[in-house]
Amino acid sequence: MGNKNADQQCLLYLTRTLHHQQIKSRYAHFYAQGSILKFKRLYFGEKRRAMRVSEVMTRRVISVSPETSIRQALELMLKARISGLPVIDDRGTLVGVISEGDFLHRAEIGTERKYSPWYDAFFGAGETAIAYARAHGLKVAEVMTKKVITTTGNSPLHTAVELMEHHHIKRLPVMRARRVVGIITRANLMRALASIHRATPKASGKDAAIRNRILSALKKTEWSAEIQVDVLVCNGVVDLWGTADDAHRNALRALVRSVANVKRINDHLSSTLGRT
Repeated sequence: MGNKNADQQCLLYLTRTLHHQQIKSRYAHFYAQGSILKFKRLYFGEKRRAMRVSEVMTRRVISVSPETSIRQALELMLKARISGLPVIDDRGTLVGVISEGDFLHRAEIGTERKYSPWYDAFFGAGETAIAYARAHGLKVAEVMTKKVITTTGNSPLHTAVELMEHHHIKRLPVMRARRVVGIITRANLMRALASIHRATPKASGKDAAIRNRILSALKKTEWSAEIQVDVLVCNGVVDLWGTADDAHRNALRALVRSVANVKRINDHLSSTLGRT
């Protein structure tokens, strides 16, 4: 893998285990040398609990259909302050993703790509026609990226990070039985990392169960559809991220306090949506 910068090293810590402080001290020598491959061999030779995608993903998915206008998609992205949306058809099938990158080369703002006459000869027939449709299309289906990279909730978190790095993307739809059940983004990883930096070396092992109980209880409420929230649990301490007004914040905190084995709540909620 070669040398990693500081941010990537933090992600490696995050994706391997909840025992961040223990790992850091034990393998500091190999990180200092930039020997990531040796670190991975040593690490995977030990029995440690790897975090799963389902532990940090956002379960409330904001999506659009292929027939949604690009104006509506843009307004939704700006309102929710998110940089991408899964595209789901009327059968519930994931058919694409639309993101900020799909709007970079648009005729309306003068950024449409200009191609030489021989472009199709080198890169394949129809490529310029596809580019024209993306620059001028008015429906999501005409602009979206159709090749979608996905993951599953049970996948180790480090595989999601590797997919994001390899494909240079910021989000992955999370699939179960061909249905989108969540989204994992770089923002989800940063929130999880913040929680782990705060954690003590000995994790309780009950954290996933606590998180599932909170999310199950939240799903049963009538008001949960009106907020965008991520729930992370480490050593019984619950971190709440996302957006909520005062009424929903109070309701959410009351719900979390009612769940067994919750030791404390760290409220990071704001009245403005964080960008993902």
